[in-house]
Amino acid sequence: MKYSMLDLWVGLFIVVGVAAIVFLSLRVANQTTLRANETYSVTAEFDNIGGLKVRAPVRSAGVTVGRIADIYLDTTTFKAVVKLEIEEQFPFSSDTSASILTAGLLGEQYVSLQAGVDTETLSDGDDIWLTSSAMVLENLISNFMFNAASEGDQ
Repeated sequence: MKYSMLDLWVGLFIVVGVAAIVFLSLRVANQTTLRANETYSVTAEFDNIGGLKVRAPVRSAGVTVGRIADIYLDTTTFKAVVKLEIEEQFPFSSDTSASILTAGLLGEQYVSLQAGVDTETLSDGDDIWLTSSAMVLENLISNFMFNAASEGDQ
């Protein structure tokens, strides 16, 4: 009898441990959010998306309002097309702008939406035309080094 109670506690401890590992794995993979709210899709074209990934957050004023649903290359314009899934409770004006920003110095990249002043709102399938591409750290460093080298030659 004594061993069966101990076995029960050990088994319970293992089940809780496995559940915690599964939860943390999903949290790291950014898969824990369940779609409780309806969404609408909009697309935005960027010259360079840096390290932006599918399921990255879409934020406005620091609040997560949606997720990245898809990223693909438009073979006619050779620009990256990002499909955003925005929760319907957040209606953005049709002149909203989208920028790719980084959380912290080396954190994850996300799309930031800045609402405009138009009275018309974005609806499912619309495009965001005002976009600002990601700042790629390697490009900034190479530009700095090139400028420093050209100033040294003078």
